[in-house]
Amino acid sequence: MTVDVGRWLRYGTVSLIATATSLTVLGVLVSETGIAPALANVIATAVGTVPSFELNRRWVWGKRGRRSLGGEVAPFWVLSFAGLALSTAAVAIAAAWAGSLGLTGATRTFVIELANVAAFGSLWLAQYVLLDRVLFRRPPPPLPANIEERLAR
Repeated sequence: MTVDVGRWLRYGTVSLIATATSLTVLGVLVSETGIAPALANVIATAVGTVPSFELNRRWVWGKRGRRSLGGEVAPFWVLSFAGLALSTAAVAIAAAWAGSLGLTGATRTFVIELANVAAFGSLWLAQYVLLDRVLFRRPPPPLPANIEERLAR
């Protein structure tokens, strides 16, 4: 198996952008509003999934043209929201733990965001493989026009 270092770097960069977007939204919602951390995580993940999809599709895997709702958009969102389920559980547990320790303010927010990053980080490699091998895979190059004749010989 050949490793495409450029693709890995682009994928990592997209992950950083999506993570920064999600964590910014999560941090603001947790620290500045009365929204429950689990709901804030759902909102933050939904917001971060939009640039993640577009940048992965176009920049990392070079896909152009119309998006396939059933072949690309829906599976990407299902994959993202599987990560959301894991991260929401981690965020809820982290928030409860922080509360039991009496943590407040920036420390509480940091613990919640760390749980989010740990959950999504644990799925990072699996997501790359699924995007590369299934969702955004490139079709094999077409066979030469006279291949049937060659194979028949």
